Amino acid sequence: MPRAELLRSGWRGAVLVAVTYIDFLIFAQFAFLKRLDTLGLTGAHLKAVMGAMALGGILFSLLTPRFDLRPSTGIRLGLALSAAAALLALLPLSFAAGLLVALLIGAGLGILTVSLVTHLRQWTGARHPLLAVALGTGLGYFACNVPGFFAASAETQSLTAALLCIAALLIPLAPAAPALVPSSPCAAAPDPAGSASFPRVLIAFTALVWLDSAAFFIIQNTPLLKSGTWAGSTHLWLNGCIHLAAALGAVWILRRRGLTAVLATAFFALAAACLLLLHPQNAGLASLFYPAGVSLYSVALVAYPSILTPAGSARERGLRAGWLYAIAGWIGSALGIGMGQNLGHVPALFVLAAGVAIFAPQILHLARSRTRELAIVGTLALAALCVRFGVRTRKTSQPLTAIERGRQVYISEGCIHCHSQYVRPNSPDVLMWGPVEPVAEVRREQPPLIGNRRQGPDLAEVGARRSPLWLKAHLYDPRGVSGASIMPSYAFLFRDRRGNDLVAYLASLRSADQTAHLREEAAWRPAAGAMAHASAARGAQLYARYCATCHSADGATYLRWGSSFSHPPQEFTRGAYGSLDPAASPAQLTLKIARIAKFGIPGTDMPGHEYLPDTQIGSIALWLSQQIAQPNPQPSIARLTQEKNQ
Repeated sequence: MPRAELLRSGWRGAVLVAVTYIDFLIFAQFAFLKRLDTLGLTGAHLKAVMGAMALGGILFSLLTPRFDLRPSTGIRLGLALSAAAALLALLPLSFAAGLLVALLIGAGLGILTVSLVTHLRQWTGARHPLLAVALGTGLGYFACNVPGFFAASAETQSLTAALLCIAALLIPLAPAAPALVPSSPCAAAPDPAGSASFPRVLIAFTALVWLDSAAFFIIQNTPLLKSGTWAGSTHLWLNGCIHLAAALGAVWILRRRGLTAVLATAFFALAAACLLLLHPQNAGLASLFYPAGVSLYSVALVAYPSILTPAGSARERGLRAGWLYAIAGWIGSALGIGMGQNLGHVPALFVLAAGVAIFAPQILHLARSRTRELAIVGTLALAALCVRFGVRTRKTSQPLTAIERGRQVYISEGCIHCHSQYVRPNSPDVLMWGPVEPVAEVRREQPPLIGNRRQGPDLAEVGARRSPLWLKAHLYDPRGVSGASIMPSYAFLFRDRRGNDLVAYLASLRSADQTAHLREEAAWRPAAGAMAHASAARGAQLYARYCATCHSADGATYLRWGSSFSHPPQEFTRGAYGSLDPAASPAQLTLKIARIAKFGIPGTDMPGHEYLPDTQIGSIALWLSQQIAQPNPQPSIARLTQEKNQ
């Protein structure tokens, strides 16, 4: 019986495949990233650490076949390195240590995956190896979707992955079946892809991993999509069951229809998921297709180099596995994540291109056998495109507005790499950068500019927080108006109209109704603990750094742009208090100044300093309220400027 043989000889292969998938999915893709976040390794540091992991994976995937290790030695070395990396991730890592651990993760997975698939038939049995691969793959994905495990802390997930790798080290690895006979792949349905060239198979797997990784990143980093796919026990249990069922279904398809049918089915499932994710209301339906497509191609990804390949020797299988996992696994995954980061969705044209890459042999065969029919269809399609293009040309013949041109400048200058345009709901974003705009509205833009990194502030509502003059001054000299800014100058854009176009676009980024958000700002007050630690002396230094550039006649911004201000900034150190009443109670005066310092004054060029912590806002407000309330000689701005870096 197949079940009896699997339990007797194939369980080791299934367990090794399951442990490998669990370590990769729950630790390398989840727990390690969460650990980096808690350790403060974000932005450029996170990119470097993930690059080190990819480098380790690619390098050791390619080198492992050349090490000529014994089968059991390669497996045990990969498991040991993976366990060590998971345990080291529990430590308080610095940036340098994070790089080393990431490199170790990639190296361990590279050695483990290539060694495993090269010799997998030794531990799956000779009669039903595909069933062992499918069970290992399906159970690995199922375990990762168990709600308690999926939602566990990064430390628990890392420790569990390490313990599973250590337990796998105890598995006896004596061969369960004779070595493969040269040029004798496992029996499967005859299929053109079974004898297809390795480059074609490599391209197909790369396209599938690319689609998978892009969809995974988009779901994981879009709250609305995540809530409709992975949030809650019901979703997770359903995902786990779909993964397991699809993995077992892959065996049935491989045996009856061959590798081409599995890759085609996986593509259609992933393509459907990616296209459904373009509209958040379809996230629930996308969650049915996505796990099915992933498990289908994941089974084939293990089975092709280990069981289905016609390679005649272990070394040849290892070399193919190394190239497959280096390019399709690591590079394809990086490309998919990059697409998710930069675009926020998978373009329909890319889905079409991936389909063409996967079905290239069939398309070529059809082109040769149905030339006349394709010529007719092609002519009709070309005519339809010409009509559509002509209509579109007439509709878009009007010149672009300054805002539309500014958006193009925003994209071409790479502003998305440092600024997001999406206020995360139920987070501190709402008060600082709000109000929240529905995801559906953001995604209607082509391309959407949601972004994912915040080396600078979110710009979704910047037009409501900053005046065109402030935006222009900031583009000219960021540190002149924002003392702590790391943004480079874009003064060169104003040599032509690009600078003013960019200002027009940024000024347009605002919701029509700001009423609710203005009420939240009006009700804000610094935390009591922050005010307890506020310091007037520190406030003087902060004022010199962030405020004096405009609120002083000899301030750099005032000297350059003074004639352009809609309302001249008040010189508080010379007794010009504007709307601030010196007769108000100290508490009232301090609170009013704090709100102005935090959020600015709408309708004027006075910006907020939303990014400053309450203690610093309180310090500025405390110092200014004391200066206004006490008619003592005021310190000069020159003196304050000298003290600002002390």
